[in-house]
Amino acid sequence: MPTIAVDKAALFKELGREYTTEEFDELCFEFGIELDEDTTNSDRPIVNGQQEPPQLKIEIPANRYDMLCFEGIALNLNIFLGRKSYPNYKLVEPSNGELQTLIVKEDTTKIRPYVSGAVLRNFKFDQARYESFIALQDKLHQNLARQRTLVSIGTHDLDTIKGPFTYEALPPKDIRFVPLNQTQEMNGEELMAFYDKDRHLGKYLHIIRDSPVYPVIYDSNRVVCSLPPIINGDHSKITLDTKNIFIEITALDKTKLEIVNKIMVTMFSQYTSEPFTIEPIRIVSEHNGETRTVPDLSPRVTQAEVSYINQCCGLNLSPSEICNLLKKMSYNAKPSATSADLIDVDIPATRADVLHQCDIMEDVAIAYGFNSLPRAFPNISGTVAQPLPINKLSDILRVEAAMAGWSEVLPLILCSHDENFGWLNRKDDGNTAVKLANPKTLEFQVVRTSLLPGLLKTIRENKHHAVPIKIFEVSDVAFKDLSLERKSRNERHFAAAWYGKSSGFEVVHGLLDRVMAMLKTAFITGEEGLENPAVTDSQYWIEELDDPTYFPGHAANIHVRINGKDHVIGSFGILHPTVLEKYELKYPVSTVEFNLEVFL
Repeated sequence: MPTIAVDKAALFKELGREYTTEEFDELCFEFGIELDEDTTNSDRPIVNGQQEPPQLKIEIPANRYDMLCFEGIALNLNIFLGRKSYPNYKLVEPSNGELQTLIVKEDTTKIRPYVSGAVLRNFKFDQARYESFIALQDKLHQNLARQRTLVSIGTHDLDTIKGPFTYEALPPKDIRFVPLNQTQEMNGEELMAFYDKDRHLGKYLHIIRDSPVYPVIYDSNRVVCSLPPIINGDHSKITLDTKNIFIEITALDKTKLEIVNKIMVTMFSQYTSEPFTIEPIRIVSEHNGETRTVPDLSPRVTQAEVSYINQCCGLNLSPSEICNLLKKMSYNAKPSATSADLIDVDIPATRADVLHQCDIMEDVAIAYGFNSLPRAFPNISGTVAQPLPINKLSDILRVEAAMAGWSEVLPLILCSHDENFGWLNRKDDGNTAVKLANPKTLEFQVVRTSLLPGLLKTIRENKHHAVPIKIFEVSDVAFKDLSLERKSRNERHFAAAWYGKSSGFEVVHGLLDRVMAMLKTAFITGEEGLENPAVTDSQYWIEELDDPTYFPGHAANIHVRINGKDHVIGSFGILHPTVLEKYELKYPVSTVEFNLEVFL
């Protein structure tokens, strides 16, 4: 969990009273956070000739992005204590009525396609607020943004630049500017060389270094605002004298993009001349239909069941009582007009962590008081999770394979590029495997697209054991999928491998028959399935396969017909001798692998 250090005196001033360490520790527990350390009696460092003031180091749940700064902690604790109500965040247009515009060029789809932003007008900085402003960006970069790979934030003094702004992707040599806190102008390639050994920024260079184009944001005078996700330009840097802040955020993940934008503006809009006001900006992105006005601070509307909340918590609260408790956790809730068992809940823009009514139930329990909940109650079924269908199906297959005498293995999901492709006599078309941008070792270059490398490596490391070796795995592989937001998807596979002095082909085929029978999918011949109209679903057959992974003439595709639709779900056969040679195996190996998800 992230640990946030806040000034002890400043926080207690915001909370309206002094706390002993024990009292504040108890308050943190009641709210669901944890006081890690009070540095009052510790040896504190000397800063600018003076000893650093006492700090409170507070551990925050990783999903509570709205508490990654002093402002968020103070606001949420004050609402919890009943001293303040949840702010009414407002979007206001500038005095001239013209929103700042950020125009997105189509070439950005090659590197970092999404962008968002906002403006904070008439902002009042002091040193503490400035440090908190920078620290929140850093915390968001480290966790939610996954070291800037998914999202990166740029903040600028709006009075030093002029809109409309453009978000472009250009060759590195065509981008020239003075980076933040530097005096020398550099192009993109020179910047990469300059920061290569930098302790702070060097670890981010790999995100765009090998791309033919780099993302860049210009103002209307072609002044570079930033080169995301690496560094801002020095021209528009934030200082204590900054009054108007332009925030631009670029991303690979559209959902996290808007979460970060909302957190940044809500946490610091309290310091504008009219507190809790934010000036939106216009994103013009016609090439992908993403033209919009951001940020959207309207609450998400959902419902929660009163019976579910009471059952999980062992309570007997009325809808009105639950709504009052939710106000302590920053929600706006009221009893539903459609059902006595429902409450209508407005989830605030700052609470991206609320995904299900179980999250609402948890906050009711926190507001009620952990120590006040019944120690035991008879009906606890509401707190028992149910497996996802794919996980339940996987467990059924595990049991069947184990009862058939096969041993389960759990290899790593990452492997080398050669293990995933070349060693299996397969070619990489560049559009299949998810590749790591900055692998630490040659062993972990790609996310596997097949379970076979893990099985074969397991056999290789255990080949001194008696043969035959019979192993299986039920786990995920991953594929690129540009139609999805994250550009990739997982797929649950079943795979097994036989290693022995004989090929074991018939044993692997027998395991396939057993697993298919358990899945209520009967074996037929291909001709029977195609010619018999009565055979419509839950059937499978095999057809000869010519694949360099397998020995010629000793491999087959697995076809299934489910709900009248035919699928090729996998293959099985005797591995080619060149595959065995790569994995240093001297006996034949027969394998089977197929996709489980078609059976859901």
